[in-house]
Amino acid sequence: MKQEKQINFEDAMNQLEDVVSQLENGDVPLEKAIDLFQKGMQLSQLCSQKLAQVERKIEMIVENDGDIEKKPFAPQSEESGDSLG
Repeated sequence: MKQEKQINFEDAMNQLEDVVSQLENGDVPLEKAIDLFQKGMQLSQLCSQKLAQVERKIEMIVENDGDIEKKPFAPQSEESGDSLG
């Protein structure tokens, strides 16, 4: 089932958090829990797709020997210990 209009990432995350909260509460009938789970999976997939699109668009501009060079964005691992600020 397609959504009538595309929602932005933040709205999808808010809806997903609401679904998770309802499921964690455990006070929903089985049929509603199944519907909530399905909606949550769709929202999760939507968020994942939007993040993948953004990741492909992000480029870091690095000055290398006076020349500007574009590199694909690669998130820094938390294990590296390098922190900004």
